[in-house]
Amino acid sequence: MALAIADIKKQAAEKMAKSIDTLKHDLAKVRTGRAHVGLLDHLRVDYYGTGTPINQVANVTLVDARTIGVQPYEKKMVQTIERAIRDSDLGVNPATSGDMIRVPMPPLTEERRKELTKIVKHEGEEAKVAVRNVRRDANTHLKDMLKKHEVSEDDEKRAQDEVQKLTDKSVQDIDKLVAEKEKELMAL
Repeated sequence: MALAIADIKKQAAEKMAKSIDTLKHDLAKVRTGRAHVGLLDHLRVDYYGTGTPINQVANVTLVDARTIGVQPYEKKMVQTIERAIRDSDLGVNPATSGDMIRVPMPPLTEERRKELTKIVKHEGEEAKVAVRNVRRDANTHLKDMLKKHEVSEDDEKRAQDEVQKLTDKSVQDIDKLVAEKEKELMAL
């Protein structure tokens, strides 16, 4: 009996942690005025007919606070990588010098910062909905166990309280991540 409750709580905790990790990953894609190599992680280039992540065909480094340097491992990949960066949704204009591609990050306008803040808040809400769905599923399992007389009412109530505490902590973590990203976006 107690094992099943422990399994439900463990499963809920893991799923909530995954929701937070997904949010972190999504927020990393939101561009701020600063350059960071993670901005190019989601871009793929045609490498011998296969869509391959840029960081597998080139060395991606920070040149300075506002510039990303991309050094392809093969010289013939320079144009392909440059085209992939230019055609991406990042709104940047890469410049090639020899076999090095420089990707300058233009400063964000106030209007664009506000748009990005809305996107960040939306991502945060999506993560909260995911966490609440995990809580709902866990509570449904606990109620089913109570109906089948696999657990006592006290155990079921205690487990629901613990799931609620997990949910509250996860929502706090999400709020903190969103607030940090908003602060980062609004900083000049």
